[in-house]
Amino acid sequence: MTASIDQRASFEAVRYAQAWEDADVLLGAFHKRPGQRFLSICAAGDNVLALLLLDPREVVAADLSDAQIACLRLRMAAVRVLPHDAFLELFGARPSSRRAALLNEVLVACDPDTRAFWQALEPQVAEFGAGNVGKFENYFRLFRRYVLPLIHTRATVENVFEKRDRAARVRFFEERWNNRRWNLCTSLFFSRTVMGWLGRDPAFFDHVEGSAGAHVRNKVRFAAVDQDPSENPYMRTVLTGRSAAVLPTAWREETYRAIVDRVDRISVVKGPVQRAADGPFDGFNLSDIFEYMSVDETAQIYAELFAQAAPGARFVYWNMMAPRTAPSSLAGSIARLSDLEAELKQIDKAFFYADLIVEEKTP
Repeated sequence: MTASIDQRASFEAVRYAQAWEDADVLLGAFHKRPGQRFLSICAAGDNVLALLLLDPREVVAADLSDAQIACLRLRMAAVRVLPHDAFLELFGARPSSRRAALLNEVLVACDPDTRAFWQALEPQVAEFGAGNVGKFENYFRLFRRYVLPLIHTRATVENVFEKRDRAARVRFFEERWNNRRWNLCTSLFFSRTVMGWLGRDPAFFDHVEGSAGAHVRNKVRFAAVDQDPSENPYMRTVLTGRSAAVLPTAWREETYRAIVDRVDRISVVKGPVQRAADGPFDGFNLSDIFEYMSVDETAQIYAELFAQAAPGARFVYWNMMAPRTAPSSLAGSIARLSDLEAELKQIDKAFFYADLIVEEKTP
């Protein structure tokens, strides 16, 4: 029997220091009514905060990793303590020479474990921001520093984010971006081996299918041509290291006040998401957890979550390279919302995922 992901992968360090799934899409997938109860993967915590914008009764955030829980707890303390501009400085969305001071100001409001965890990372926070200290963020930093300059000039990279119509985006991509060096370097740097070594845990690729490099190239083309890259905070961060004026959902000025007012509705649990708390839940933000599981393990975990779902509850998750959906054992009890998925996939700015899944428990 294959060992579970908590036995195969390491969870000691921060893997994702910011969300790499588009919360605009996540919120669009759920029912728009106040008073719901959500169960969410903790991850970096940004999308847990974003769920507060639906005015829920409670958001239960669970994770196997103490490091990822520390990311959420830092955010929860930061929104209580800092004004919006200072929050952006601390997490690296804005230049700052005072991140160490901001970090220590926030840590006063944290529990001892969270305080100790982030004090050990103070030099990295001061240099990069608390939202840029994860293994995944460092992977992209290596790409920007050592690989991207071999492919394109800084001017070409900056030109990606000029406002253009689709026809002009096609010309720019084919004439200035999609060269042989781009294809070669992405095949090497975004291979399963390198991505597992530098970006994600190697165990996260146990069930993937196809070429990782080809997948990345296809998704970058979609984000650069079919979407407007000037409005994409994730592409900006990957290619330039900063999100500029375009921010992810939970970091925007217009959402900050609501998050501050509702942050006490978050409950944090260490452990597997399916055992985090008793249901019923109206929505499940499952990130890409099934990406790391076999089909049989996916079916088992999904069934445990399904047992805690209220009638009409929605399950939202992403696939990158391992196709996963609700198990066949639940056929007739859950419906895939394909029309909603298609609509949301067209606006999903977190461009590297192959598929978005939205499923609903039938009454």
